[in-house]
Amino acid sequence: MTATTASPPSAYGDRREVRGWTMYDWANSAFSTTVVTTFLGPYLESLAKTAGGVFILGRTIEPGAFFPACVSISVVLQVLFLPLLGTVVDYTGHKKRLLLTTAYLGAMATMLLFFIRTDMPVLGTNGAVILGGLLLIGANLAFGMSIVAYNAYLPDIAAPHDRDAVSSRGWAIGYLGGGLLLALNLVLFQTMSDTSLAVRVSLASAGVWWLVFTYLFPHRTLRQHTPERTLPHGETFLSHGVKELWRTLHEIRSKYPETLRYLIAYLIYNDGIQTVIVVATLFAAGELGASASTLVILVLLIQFVAFFGALAFGRLALRIGAKRSILISLVLWSGVVIYAYALLYEQWQLWILGVIVALVLGGSQALSRSLFSQMIPRDKETEYFGFYEISERGTSWVGTAVFALAVQLTGNMRVALISLIIFFVAGLILLPFVNVRKAIVDAGNDPNGVVL
Repeated sequence: MTATTASPPSAYGDRREVRGWTMYDWANSAFSTTVVTTFLGPYLESLAKTAGGVFILGRTIEPGAFFPACVSISVVLQVLFLPLLGTVVDYTGHKKRLLLTTAYLGAMATMLLFFIRTDMPVLGTNGAVILGGLLLIGANLAFGMSIVAYNAYLPDIAAPHDRDAVSSRGWAIGYLGGGLLLALNLVLFQTMSDTSLAVRVSLASAGVWWLVFTYLFPHRTLRQHTPERTLPHGETFLSHGVKELWRTLHEIRSKYPETLRYLIAYLIYNDGIQTVIVVATLFAAGELGASASTLVILVLLIQFVAFFGALAFGRLALRIGAKRSILISLVLWSGVVIYAYALLYEQWQLWILGVIVALVLGGSQALSRSLFSQMIPRDKETEYFGFYEISERGTSWVGTAVFALAVQLTGNMRVALISLIIFFVAGLILLPFVNVRKAIVDAGNDPNGVVL
């Protein structure tokens, strides 16, 4: 027996629901900004240097390689679980429950980072670094799970011609939220004499921020939409989820080849973007000697400029389409990598690079999300976004693994930057071959009103 499909809904989310949806970006961006991008990487690296490296199962891991390696591990777990999880959610109708449960779990794991410190009782410094890595893996996995459900809400709350604008607005609000908490943490960092304690409080504050604003907005405003497919008789969610996952892998190749081409291009170029985000502060601190306060100010600048960049790319997409706008952003990303490798030797140059990164960061990601939402069948959003999410905010897997390996082998972060240009060039080669109109029509969606 096969699953039945209900007719598409006739109405999208109201303004209150759209506002609640965008505010989850405000809630979770604190984790990406304060934890993944700014504080945790340099903090764990400094603890690892104090311990003389990270010792696991008789092997020594370079301090600069440990954090990106943990990020890669968390994303490998996402690759294994998120598509299956998305399949199950499409049948259960627990999209909202998935979002809230994983958000709260991720927030609590983030708050526990407060206890990671030098000479930690029982564990010691080496054990503290390992525990910090495990908490990061758990929090990032929960983050990815929540974003799968969050992204899958976009087709429920926004009409096709509105999705570029709504998606860009969500990213923009996220940058404001993440930037505001980071600004508060900067004040804390500059006023506290104990910088280690200031970092630990900042890490924990991201978890508190994530939890509180998730409760105030998506918890209270998002509706639980009725699933459009029902579970076949005699099947369990797990057994049918596994079968449906394999069926979808065959389906996307045979029925939605343009969507598959786009997904491949996205997973490659966005992995490069996420790698830049993850390793930026490590590079600035390790190669240029940037202080922690300088890094916080730099990331803060990026957050607020990215707010305007996301909105600007949203408007650009209304004129030339999301695909062309993304291609422009990839050209700029390629320039960022070349500039960082060949010309970035002074700290003042970080500010130039930061502004350029900020202008393209939100736009490239927001438009990638909204474009993908046009290309997927209406009743399988969570499942398809499960594939999409394996390379999303802070969740690079190939790029960070390559970077960590390069650092491990050469001990030179600048050399490791060479590999990142490949991701953006590959995107520039693959993306032009995606027929967006055909992808939308093949998925059963209406391209009318969508700028192509």
